[in-house]
Order: sequence, then C-alpha cells, then structure tokens
Amino acid sequence: MFNPAYSISSALLRDIKSITLLVHELNQQAVPEVVLMEQLAEARSISTYASTSIEGNPLSLTDVKRLIKSSPAELGHSEREVVNYNRVLTWLSQQQNAPFDGALLRRIHAGVMDGLLPPHQTGRFRQEPVIIREPRTGEVFFLPPDHQDVAALMAELIAFVRENESLDPLIMAGLFHKQFVIIHPFMDGNGRTTRLATHHLLNKLGLRLTSLFSFENYYNRNVSRYFRQVGAFGNYYDQAATLDFTPWLEYFAEGILDELQRVAKTILGRRTPQTSLKPYHLAILAHIDAHGFITDSDYARLTERAKATRTLDFNRLIALGLIARHGRGRNTHYRRPEAM
Repeated sequence: MFNPAYSISSALLRDIKSITLLVHELNQQAVPEVVLMEQLAEARSISTYASTSIEGNPLSLTDVKRLIKSSPAELGHSEREVVNYNRVLTWLSQQQNAPFDGALLRRIHAGVMDGLLPPHQTGRFRQEPVIIREPRTGEVFFLPPDHQDVAALMAELIAFVRENESLDPLIMAGLFHKQFVIIHPFMDGNGRTTRLATHHLLNKLGLRLTSLFSFENYYNRNVSRYFRQVGAFGNYYDQAATLDFTPWLEYFAEGILDELQRVAKTILGRRTPQTSLKPYHLAILAHIDAHGFITDSDYARLTERAKATRTLDFNRLIALGLIARHGRGRNTHYRRPEAM
C-alpha cells in the first residue's frame, strides 16, 4: 500500500494558507468573456510550451502559439508533441467530473504519445525495463521499479488518491505527481502525462478559473531544479522505504502559489468598474461557497434590498458567469457554474 512519508512544514503551511486565500479571492472576480477567452488561449499555449520544453522540445513559445492556431496536416516529431499535448489539455478541461482511475491515465498517455510511440506502448503500462536520464544532459540518475511491479504500484497509487478524498487537494496532487514520476509506468511521456493528470487533480482546489492555470511554466524556468525535486536518485528499491515527500511538496506548493499570483495579477489588472462586485454580490457568492446554493429567501435574510433589486443582483452575477440559475418558481435557486 502506498503510504507516503511527509510533514506539514512551516513553509508548506504558509503557502497552503496563501493559496487558499488567493483561490477565494479569484473566485469572487467577475471576468469579462473577452478577457476570459484571451487568457484561456494564453494559458493553454504556455502550459503546452512549458511542459513539452521541459522534456527537451526545441520549439519556442511563439512557434507553439502559431502551431496551435494553424493546425497543419503535416507534423514533425516536435510539432506532434506540441499538438498532442494541447489537444489532451483541451479535452481534459471538459472532463471535470471524470473518475480518477487507470483508464483516465492511460487515455491521457495515449493522447500525449499518439504517433510518437508504437501502438503496443501507447496508453499501456510498460513491459520493459527503463533507465531515467536527465533529458538535457543525458546523465543516468534513476532506475525505476521493475516493469513486473508497475501495474500493482499504479493500482496502489490510484487507490490512495480515491480513498483519501478528505486530504488537502494540493497535498494530494503533489503526492500523486512525484510518485507517478518515480514509478515511471510508461515507456515514454511520463512527465507530460503526470502534469496533465495533476491539472485534473488540482480542479479539487475549487478554483473557478482552473483553465487559466499554467503551473508547468514554473518548472520550465529551472528544469534542473524540477528534476532534482520531482525525481529520485539511484535504485527505486533502495529509496522507496525512506523517501520523504516533504521537500517536493514545499516546491510544488511554491509553484502553485507563483502561478496563482500570476493569474491574480492578470485578472485583477483587467478589472473594471463594470465588473467589480459590490458587498451584496460578495454576500451571495460567500453563501453559495459555504452552502452549495442560495435561494431568494436566503438572500433576503442577508440583505435589506427589495425583491426586484435582489433579482437584479442575481441576474448581474448570472451575466458575469459567476452563478447559474436552477429550478423554477418556488424551487428556483442559484449555484456556482461548473469550473471551465
């Protein structure tokens, strides 16, 4: 059974608190549709560029944006890596409620490595031994578990994720990310697959603007540091029993916070008087976040605003995409829309 060793250090606790506050602040923001679409395209381009660059892809961010936009029929190896990653990232954003299981991970891998690996290695756990080298130097630094043990280790990891839903989603995503890389379940494409799967797990942070998130860019700024933190060194069987996940979790949280601060700076910098929310709007959102929904009767107890004005308040938040109306008549209530 996967039972990772880690501690909640003061640095990790500090960053978790900062992340929680930023998520709450961002969830209160009304983002104009034109800004949302613009930032969504930018975030996906950055994620695609950074995640493939980490693995040694030579295309620049400008090249990646042009490639995504043009979608040419003929693709070289580097171009296919980019197109595949962006395609899976886009697909995954539509799978918010998909169960986290082996089938999802294999489908992510199959999409990432489409046309890049032989069919018997695409979307299937490896049946051969591998040696892990630093992509940019070629230096051997880790021997993953034997291929005969991969299926069992992955089953344990997936069971850990599904059986510990009460665990802080940041901690969960971080533990999964590192253990997946260590197991190295596929012949190639493990880094890209785990970063995409991490996107899926981070949805549980409750960030409404999840699709504007590009944490891969943080890793790409210092790839050597990323590999030192996310991997292990030596032989898996010598390291597994004593591995401490704490340093990686600190680094992981640091990267998430850095990316959230970038998103906040972008969104808050584009805020206008027309999209700024009033205290009574925030009261509606806070009630929904606390209870899951709000009715007009609930809102009447929170404010002295007249019924017609309360209706305008609800309609304002609906127009901004912050809430959605459900039911009719006496059953009318309002909830947060599903994350993008």
